[in-house]
Amino acid sequence: MFINSLAYELAPQVVSSSELEFRLAPLYQKFRIPMGQLAALTGIEERRWWPKGHVLSDGALLAARKAIDETGINVGDLGAVVYTGVCRDQHEPATACRIAAELGVSKNTAIYDISNACLGVLSGILDIANRIELGQIKAGLVVSCESARHIVDITIDHMLAEPTMQNFAQSLATLTGGSGAVAVILTDGSLPLRNERQHQLLGASHLSAPEHHDLCQWGLQEVGPQLYREFMRTDGVTLLKEGVQLARDTWSHFLAQRDWVVENVDKVICHQVGASNRRQVLNALNIPVNKEFPTYKLMGNMGSVSLPATAAMAHDHGFLKSGDNVSFLGIGSGLNCMMLGLKW
Repeated sequence: MFINSLAYELAPQVVSSSELEFRLAPLYQKFRIPMGQLAALTGIEERRWWPKGHVLSDGALLAARKAIDETGINVGDLGAVVYTGVCRDQHEPATACRIAAELGVSKNTAIYDISNACLGVLSGILDIANRIELGQIKAGLVVSCESARHIVDITIDHMLAEPTMQNFAQSLATLTGGSGAVAVILTDGSLPLRNERQHQLLGASHLSAPEHHDLCQWGLQEVGPQLYREFMRTDGVTLLKEGVQLARDTWSHFLAQRDWVVENVDKVICHQVGASNRRQVLNALNIPVNKEFPTYKLMGNMGSVSLPATAAMAHDHGFLKSGDNVSFLGIGSGLNCMMLGLKW
């Protein structure tokens, strides 16, 4: 089966790291933290946010329509529509339902959400690929839209209300959050499509370390009688250490499964977290930096959108070339690690 489109939509508002630090000035002054520390620690100079009141499914629809226009696929041929973002319109029904309704899919289309932190889109790709492999469908659409504005605003308010170094350390990862949307169309290769893009999906490897499920959490916490507040906290140091080890194990499994060695991999696309994560993961896997295409400096961490959107940008910039052996390297809180192999 093939990936025939990777389309993305970037949120319109650019937010610099210095803007966030300006809001945190009282905390910085209390602990004598120099301005510029956020960019220095993460390598992220800016990220993008949706406007206030933005509806997540609207962003996903923008990306989905780009993918459909690019391929010229008949919407009626989409056997599944899967929404895979951490952020959703509501608890139920599935956010995919509104997207499917707006696109006008057939009654035979399977419509559902998948949740797997930053691995959501990769999980959706694998799910659609398995449906195609089983002969259930000929094509499917994976969509996601992530928004960081709300959780970053809440986190900054909390950091100012409880100005401790522990709170600063556990909130740093949240401040890297960016926003965007992505859509991926997969087919079995039999449909007449407008574009000639056919990136063959060769296989996937997945390993997990669920004992580390509490290292990064985003949810609700009780702050009073029948009163809850959204929160996000990350033990960044331990998360990086354990994530790198899981990535190393998964990489060995991936190469063995494909009967590849590192030299067989022409390019890799990693989940975009920050400078330290990139450096340590690539070093652990013995991958030269010139084989990877980074976007975190200007996009931040867009959650499940980061890796596929980065792949689309890498393709548009000519970094990913026809015939390349490409690996998508995804790591998500949980901990879960998934690596996909593609012939570009």
